Parts: sequence; C-alpha cells; structure tokens
Amino acid sequence: MTRILVYVILHKTPSMYFNRIKYLVAFVPHVGVLQAVLFDGIFTWMSMIYLLLLLPIIEILFGQNKSNLDENKIERVSHERWYDFLLFIMVPIQYGLLFYFLYHISFHEMTTFEYIGNITSMGVLSGTIGINVAHELGHRSTALEKFLSKALLLTSGYLHFFIEHNRGHHKKVSTREDPASARYGETLYFFWMRSIVTSYISAWRIENERLRKIGSSIFSLKNEMIQFQIVQLIFIGIVFAIFDVNGIIGYLGCSLTGILLLESVNYMQHYGLTRKLKEDGKTYEQVVPAHSWNSAYPVGRILLFELGRHSDHHYKTSKKYQVLKHKEDSPQMPTGYTGMMTLALLPPIWFWIMNPLVEKYSSRIAV
Repeated sequence: MTRILVYVILHKTPSMYFNRIKYLVAFVPHVGVLQAVLFDGIFTWMSMIYLLLLLPIIEILFGQNKSNLDENKIERVSHERWYDFLLFIMVPIQYGLLFYFLYHISFHEMTTFEYIGNITSMGVLSGTIGINVAHELGHRSTALEKFLSKALLLTSGYLHFFIEHNRGHHKKVSTREDPASARYGETLYFFWMRSIVTSYISAWRIENERLRKIGSSIFSLKNEMIQFQIVQLIFIGIVFAIFDVNGIIGYLGCSLTGILLLESVNYMQHYGLTRKLKEDGKTYEQVVPAHSWNSAYPVGRILLFELGRHSDHHYKTSKKYQVLKHKEDSPQMPTGYTGMMTLALLPPIWFWIMNPLVEKYSSRIAV
C-alpha cells in the first residue's frame, strides 16, 4: 500500500493537489535533524543514512519520471503562492532548528559519535534545503526574496555564493573559467578544494569589477563582499556569546558539511561537459541543454525543489522550480542526485560510469 501511494504521488500526480503536496518531501532532512536532537545513538546519523542510503534505494525502486506540466497550466502554477510559501517557511524553520541544534550540542552530554552525528544531520539540512532554497530565492526578482536567500546562506557562512553563482557561474558555466564546473577526470575531493577557494576569490573579483564600473571604491561598505564578511563575523559572535566554544564548533561543522554537499551537487551538475570557444578565441558557444546533467528520478528532484531539471534552469534562470521542464536532449544521470552523491564519493566507480557518458553526450553538442 505504501509503495502504491508513493508511486501515485511521485509518478502519476493525478491532480494539482498532489502536485502541490509532493514537495513536502523536502521536509525529510528536517525530520532527520529532529531525530538527531531528540534521540541518541544511531538516530543522530539518520539524515546521512537517508541521504546516502535510503533515498538512492527508493529512487532505484521507483524509477524515472520525465513528465512535464501541461502547457496550459504553466502560467497558473507559476503564480500559485503555495509554492512560494514552501520556500519562505524554510527560513524561520532553518533558523529555529539551527539554534535548537546549537543549544542541544552545547548543553547536553553525548558521546563523540552522537556529537558528530548531530553536526552532520544539521549539515545535511543546511546543504540540501538551506543553500538550495537560497539558490532558488536568489534568482527571484523581489528584494524580499533576495534578502531571504542571503539569510539562508548566512546559516552556512556562504554568503559569497549569492554573488558568484548569479553573476559568475551562470555566465561561465561549463568552461575552465567557472569554479563550479567540474572538469573531466577531476575527483570530487580535488573539486571541493578548487571550487571552494576559487569561488570565494571569484566573488571578490566580480564585486570589485562592479564597483569599478560605477566609479566607487572597492574599500567601502558599498562592497557587498565586505558587508558579507562583517555580517558573518557578527553571526559567529552571536553564536559564541550564546553557546560558547561548543556552539562555534557545531556551527562551523554543520556549515562545512552543508558547503561540501552544495559543492558535491555542483560537481555532478556539469561534470566533464564543456562549452567550446568560438573562432574569435574569446567568447564561448551558447549554453544549451547538453551542457548540464539532468536527473529524471523524482525523489531527488522533489527533495531539491526540481534542481535535477538543471538544463531548463540554465536556459531561463527566472523560471520558478515548479514549472521547470525535463529536457530530453540533455545528458541524463544514471541515477538520482542522492545516488550520484554516493558514486561521487568513490572516484574509480564514478569515472568508470560517468566518463563514457561524458564522451557520449559531448559528441552531441553542436559547435
């Protein structure tokens, strides 16, 4: 009965009602954090177990779903407030769980196993939901949505992502100039180091260039990167004032976990796919669906608010998650996002599966 119900919700979505409620799957990481802080032992690790073991199995069992919304429904669904509400409500929930987590690890006795488990569980929430929802809101047009995006990024200490992703990655995607595009033959572990460092440097360069163009000093509070560093230091100071050293360790630990999850997703989304230089040797060919890996496995897609339909996102960044389309002509991941994360942690297996696919799909990219 359970399997039939999940199949109906994830595959058939027979009505707009089911199309709305299916995104409640995004609250699974929140359940993992609650289990971590309310129970002991193995329960503190449930978020990681969900992410790297249970969800990949579920994706394999229920297969793919390549269906798109009917064209005559897209406009209406795009403006339904329910889908925006799900994003907005994540902000207070994220902060509430973060401070509850910090209180728990600061003032309750636990083993080292449980302490690390709590940190990874909160980190999974920050990486899969916090930063991902920040990504979605960061592409929106209103000042409120952009503010909420930055508020979520603050919980992981990754505010510069707002600049580098929107004004860097989307311009340089699938080129060697893009920190967030993984190169052919590059391991996940090396990519983590390269992307984290060069993305931060890139954000400074992008913001400094913006200020130079408007004739403003880069050494002023008009520089968003300077603003971000100040805000992040203040936030760390607040955490230290309330929760002392344990709180700082916990916050930095879950932030690092969330950042590594984000960068793991970046690694998967464009691995090995490259845009070619045009004859002028300066500009690149246009971004097409073949420059992004996509996933048609519904569980990971829904959990990450349709991030698996990445080609359509790059085609039109202002498109809201609920109306993104499956692109048949884009490279398709052999499993869902959660399964791909597990594979990426094992470079020999990753290369064995993915390198032939890169060669197959790259041959289809028009010059």
